Amino acid sequence: MANTNKQTIDGNFAAAHVAYAFSEVAAIYPITPSSTMGEYCDAWASQGKKNMFGQVVDVIEMQSEAGAAGAVHGVLSGGALATTFTASQGLLLMIPNMHKIAGEMLPTVFHVSSRSLAAQSLSIFGDHSDVMGCRNTGWAMMAANSIQEVMDLALVSHLATLELKIPFLNFFDGFRTSHEIQKVDLIDYETMLSLVDMKYIEDFRKRSLNPERPTCKTAAQNPDVYFQGRETTNLIYASAPEIVQKYMDKVAEKIGRKYKLFDYVGDPNADKIIIAMGSGCETIEETINYLNKKGYKVGLVKVRLYRPFSIENFVNAIPKTVKKIAVLDRTKEPGSIGEPLYLDVVAALNAKGKTDIKVIGGRYGLSSKEFTPSMVKAIYDHLDGECFHGFTVGIEDDLSKKSLKVKDIIVTEPEDIVRCIFWGLGSDGTVGANKNSIKIIGDYTDMNAQGYFSYDSKKSGGITISYLRFGKSKIQSQYLITRADFVACHNPAYIGRYDMLKELKEGGIFLLNSEWPNDEVFDHLTRDMQETIINKKIKFYNINALKIAEEVGLGKRINTVMQAAFFIISGVLPEKEAIDLIKKYIEKTYGKKGQNIVQMNWNAVDKTKEALSEIKVPSSVSEIKKSFVPPKLIPDNAGKFEKNIIEKIMYLKGDEIPVSHMPFDGIIPTATTKLEKRGIAPEVPHWNSEYCIQCNMCSLVCPHAAIRSKQINPDDLKNAPSTFKTIKSNTKNDKNLQYKVQVYIEDCTGCGNCVNSCLGKAKDSDKKALEFRKIAEERAAGENDNVAFFDNLPDNITDGTQITQYKGTQFRKPLFEFSGACEGCGETPYVKLVTQLFGERMIIANATGCSSIYGGTFPTVPYCVTKDGRGPAWGNSLFEDNAEYGFGMRLAVDANRKLLKSLINQAIGMSISGDLKNALQKTLSIWDNVDDEALKNSSMVKELLAKEINKVSGDTKKVVVRLIELQDFIVDKSIWAFGGDGWAYDIGYGGLDHVLAMNRNVNVLVLDTEVYSNTGGQASKSTPIGAIARFAEAGKRVGKKDLGLISMSYGYIYVASIALGANPNQAVKAFLEAEAYKGPSLIIAYAPCINHGLATGMGKSIEEEKLAVQSGYWPLYRYNPDLAKEGKNPFIYESKDPTTDMMDFLMNETRYKALKQLYPDVAENLYKLAIEDKKKKHSYYKKLSEM
Repeated sequence: MANTNKQTIDGNFAAAHVAYAFSEVAAIYPITPSSTMGEYCDAWASQGKKNMFGQVVDVIEMQSEAGAAGAVHGVLSGGALATTFTASQGLLLMIPNMHKIAGEMLPTVFHVSSRSLAAQSLSIFGDHSDVMGCRNTGWAMMAANSIQEVMDLALVSHLATLELKIPFLNFFDGFRTSHEIQKVDLIDYETMLSLVDMKYIEDFRKRSLNPERPTCKTAAQNPDVYFQGRETTNLIYASAPEIVQKYMDKVAEKIGRKYKLFDYVGDPNADKIIIAMGSGCETIEETINYLNKKGYKVGLVKVRLYRPFSIENFVNAIPKTVKKIAVLDRTKEPGSIGEPLYLDVVAALNAKGKTDIKVIGGRYGLSSKEFTPSMVKAIYDHLDGECFHGFTVGIEDDLSKKSLKVKDIIVTEPEDIVRCIFWGLGSDGTVGANKNSIKIIGDYTDMNAQGYFSYDSKKSGGITISYLRFGKSKIQSQYLITRADFVACHNPAYIGRYDMLKELKEGGIFLLNSEWPNDEVFDHLTRDMQETIINKKIKFYNINALKIAEEVGLGKRINTVMQAAFFIISGVLPEKEAIDLIKKYIEKTYGKKGQNIVQMNWNAVDKTKEALSEIKVPSSVSEIKKSFVPPKLIPDNAGKFEKNIIEKIMYLKGDEIPVSHMPFDGIIPTATTKLEKRGIAPEVPHWNSEYCIQCNMCSLVCPHAAIRSKQINPDDLKNAPSTFKTIKSNTKNDKNLQYKVQVYIEDCTGCGNCVNSCLGKAKDSDKKALEFRKIAEERAAGENDNVAFFDNLPDNITDGTQITQYKGTQFRKPLFEFSGACEGCGETPYVKLVTQLFGERMIIANATGCSSIYGGTFPTVPYCVTKDGRGPAWGNSLFEDNAEYGFGMRLAVDANRKLLKSLINQAIGMSISGDLKNALQKTLSIWDNVDDEALKNSSMVKELLAKEINKVSGDTKKVVVRLIELQDFIVDKSIWAFGGDGWAYDIGYGGLDHVLAMNRNVNVLVLDTEVYSNTGGQASKSTPIGAIARFAEAGKRVGKKDLGLISMSYGYIYVASIALGANPNQAVKAFLEAEAYKGPSLIIAYAPCINHGLATGMGKSIEEEKLAVQSGYWPLYRYNPDLAKEGKNPFIYESKDPTTDMMDFLMNETRYKALKQLYPDVAENLYKLAIEDKKKKHSYYKKLSEM
């Protein structure tokens, strides 16, 4: 028996631990939720960790999942052991190579945290849609149900593939297993190696390609032999189940945990059973244990080896007493007679003559939809009831009437399990602190421990909910906590928005972080919360964690304070021991950011106990004197989508939405983020008009369009609130226009970029035109009334300004507002600016990534409309094909306009009204115009066509009908492809290059963060030398790809490199020139990211852009092919010689600074190379501009 080594880890760690042991090469590419498997391997390799053969694994990041699979194929063909990690669309991109790898009988294991596929929308959450798309690849498929099983069965898969030569797909549920944390037995490499029969590895290497013994891998076979070739491995696949079981038994001898191809749990004389695979099996087993104690006779067959499917072993696992079976599939195959596992079960039973058993199939848990014990009981009850096939559970399907009603709510968890829920704000550190907490409990007590973390679709600044369980009993609860002992609210903005006390049991503990005094805090709770606390006898604690965080220098990061408070209140560990362990984990977590950050967090922990107070609450509800009444979010006159969908999701009640309320094609209205009013910033900007110089910089730099400026006609101010302050506009106009800066306090994230960028200052003090004030003060001062009045004022009054100057752009209404991007996001100011310039006629193709998540996640959309209803139309296809997707939009617009022009010419020659004929003739005369005149003419033509349709008949009417059909194309559309550097430099580069080379009028905006921001900060080919990133843990060793220079080489592509904070007018000019250019354009925008670790915080992201240019780190230029037509140099280099030390810039970001702390032996040389690389590029650009 192997030595026991208990560790608290997540599912991805478990898979990576085994994969690293068996591999010599890992070819990786980031995709949620599998990315951390590659990150673990890259980190271990950078630390010099050796696999079980005594070698450091060569971890290579590829440009896409297809590239990773191709690299693995090549490594295997060359005779080295290799692996990769993926999920969802990434797995689909690997399918062509998977067929080849299986066809060539090459042993490997791909580890997959299975995830939904993009259909009506993308979803990053877990189900089996992706792996079920691989059933015909010839790969063995192993399903793991828990973190322990991920490790154990990964070991079985790696051993079996070596003997069988059949490649294995080792899969487990994305997020529910991949990101859950549990205490498990870690299998050591010595134990793994003892199970390997080296002769199989020797045989593998002998079959490799090598000129010492030359062979050829067949390229093509003709009809005379291909069929026979496909049948050559039948006996090997037939032997696979027996071989896999052999290794399950061998592993069991070493680790003490036994597995079968199909494991049965439950009553040996069960009359009804469920058949399933994946994490749901844990919940089903927990439910079975509960039900059978109450007299039920139910069971479960856990499918482990799904391919090859062993009929014999499967049928033998089913008790002979079984009369009814429900097969659960965590996927949907539209149009099929049943999902994959169901079809296999039916076929297997028929093959063995088991036709007397009633078998039905059902779907559950798509996209990590909750699957609870109560739902399991509903399935067993369904087998006793209607027992129809094709059911669903966990949703209300009021269309096809296939969903099961959950009638009985049961609690099946062991009594000794302690359950805790923590409500946090993305980037406040709550999740990280809770991961450390559960590891402390798991690693330093004899209790079992589980942590699971749920997130909304916002980036940092979104809701996070941490679920922790711990106790002596085994934890199998693969669902959210429904009965909690402890609940903590880390952000008081959630009060009145979310029902945080619903799960809290009688006598439980509620911990609130707030700035309210202890003698007032109870009055700031809603009436429902107050009554719940009193009726359930809940212990209520309050702490001003924000005050402590600010005092010690942590800003708004309250996580360590709240973590310390949890351990102090809960008593899970002796207080001193808990505090010591918290500090130990703080050093481990923040060490690379510097000892000063570590010390700040230690100081925060030390201040916690004194600041923590238990609140005295009224003894009865009749004693409640005051309650908080939350504002209404959705107005009474709102539409069905807002009321039926948005409102429920805003209150976290999306699970209650029935099928009939959902759009069938994924299309939803825009301009809906304005309904959210999250109010998450404790402090918001306040406008001191007396110091304002009216530069509009604050509006320009705001990532969320939460601060805006307008020029206002005095006549429009007659009914203004008394608090609505304006000053005389300093533009040259003849209308006596007034000027106003308005802060949208409920939509602000409090990043501070506007305050830090403000140029208006008092002459005799430090006061500025913008300063922070408490959000409660601004609410009391009437700012929300001011916002409502400001919104209703006329937009786009630009008198006295020029659109070519950034000040003028900011008087235009932003058609991108209040997104879910991180506070201080470097990307969104560019997106907002583009919509201010061209939004009324934009069609946007958005690559999957940060900009698609904050730009188009269900149900609220930040792209919005003008008062006359125009605004950007937006779509997302995939990650890799965005340029082609946008190109297709260009082709569609061109095709429709071509047809429209033909119809206009026909109509002019027909008998139509003179007004319409004149308008159509004008349309042709300004056909290429896209200005206000063109838009006004378009509106007039539409009005005239609506009247004309009732006056004409015959062929003329047919033409008018067609004109109305195509009337929205009267003005040309501005086609844009948005995406990050992961798309443009890596996975989508081939398509991007081709689309640009096609010389059609498509505009491309690359939001360059120099990492894969959306998946956690992995390196891309945009990542510069020396920068630390995921997949480049020891610093990037090669230089940044020059996407702009490559594109310039064509000679007919407009290219610009911009940085808004460095030269906003240059950015505006680049956008205007790019859009006006009658051909392809590419704008590369520097976008600081939370993954960079700015020392001054994301409130200085705009300032960071300025420093990047001043130090020579980022270039500013425009390449305009139209200038070449005039005989001029098309390349205009707008960067000056550096005025600041680039080393100072690098040391301002953790991604560079940490290199010196973690890898001092290579840091100085990489810094030197990084600076030299930038200097060479600067010199080259200067010469290019002088040609």
